[in-house]
Amino acid sequence: MFIILASYPIYLHYLGYEKYGLWLILAVVLSFAQLGNLGINQAIMKLVAEEHGQGNSQGIRSYVTMAWTVLTITGSIALLVIFLFKSQIVVAFKLSGENAELVSWLLPYMGVLTIYIFLVQSLNATLAGLGRMDLSNYILVIGQLSAVLISTSLLWSGRGIEGLLIGNTSSYVVVHIASLFFIRKQINKLGFLRRDNWDLQRLKKLLSFSSAIFGGALMNMLLDPFNKLMLSRYTGVAAIPVYDIAYRGSMQVRGFMEAGIRAIMPEISRICTNTTSEAHERIAAINRRSMKFIFICGVPLYIILFVFAPVLLKLWLQKNFVDTLPAAFRIIFIGTLFSLVCVPAFYTLLGLGKARYCFFSSVVQGIANAAVIAIIVEIKGKISIQSVAISIMFSMVITCFYLLWQKHRAMQNRLLEVKHNNMIPSLNEIV
Repeated sequence: MFIILASYPIYLHYLGYEKYGLWLILAVVLSFAQLGNLGINQAIMKLVAEEHGQGNSQGIRSYVTMAWTVLTITGSIALLVIFLFKSQIVVAFKLSGENAELVSWLLPYMGVLTIYIFLVQSLNATLAGLGRMDLSNYILVIGQLSAVLISTSLLWSGRGIEGLLIGNTSSYVVVHIASLFFIRKQINKLGFLRRDNWDLQRLKKLLSFSSAIFGGALMNMLLDPFNKLMLSRYTGVAAIPVYDIAYRGSMQVRGFMEAGIRAIMPEISRICTNTTSEAHERIAAINRRSMKFIFICGVPLYIILFVFAPVLLKLWLQKNFVDTLPAAFRIIFIGTLFSLVCVPAFYTLLGLGKARYCFFSSVVQGIANAAVIAIIVEIKGKISIQSVAISIMFSMVITCFYLLWQKHRAMQNRLLEVKHNNMIPSLNEIV
């Protein structure tokens, strides 16, 4: 969060709102390309955790090999799509002149970076699945820090937007090397490229779990990238950084509180293999503690930042501060609070193997967001940053209630299953 706070003023100082908006458009393309990940990262984290719990190193190697194979194929497809539709992407954002030439020149490099990011992210997820989510997170933070430091030095030397591309690429090299180093400490031999790692059953299991995650990512296109596209078309490219600061700033606060809660997914995955009353109570206790943590630590933080948002944003951005930013930030900020409340429900559902409900939550959020924007455009014929912020807040509130409801149903069904299993031995004894 602090790295993001430091990076925005630096990038805006050297690039300005319009040029930095071009980089964010490239980031939107990268977000679309991330659909080629197919949800593999979360799937491999869960499945590697299961194999690690059983002490099966060969199973871990097999899942990593399967993941790399799939990601290389999908990454190559994403690269091909970017090459083929480069001109259409530029037209879609209504870019012209020097801005169009710059984005068109950098797009192929973003496509190549996409393939590399896929492979690096799968390695980092493997490390988390091996029980070292702490190291996984630290490595990602070091990667982000290196991206800002390298990008800043290149911007200072006058490299422009390509400096951001080089800096971000370098950060993934750091993550790659560090993840491999610590994975090697967890398992004796890596051997991720060996032929005997191929396992059709594990490939099916990997794709089965990841498909629901992929579906959710597909629907998320209707949120952030869709909103940037609409702002670019109806308001102008200079409005994208204002929206991005409000959205990403709010999500960074949410992510700060979510970071520790994220670890409950592999733990619940491990526990739910036992259909006993003790295991059920353990899952329920994890949920209660997660919610207690959110309301004791998260809610007060949200209240403080909401009240002092205008002052803090002005102190942070200095001369780059714009008057439309505080209102947009506060509106989205309310939505992310509701989104934070349903985080334990989201990871509980994943741990229980109910990934389809997580997919449906993304469907609900994406449709609600797009519907509100479509209604505003139909009524007013245009949209503003505040309109987009309202659509995000509304979609997050709806999604929160949906996830809480589905988690309650899943826990109730599991409780019935536990009671049923506990009755069977008693009946056998009677017989």
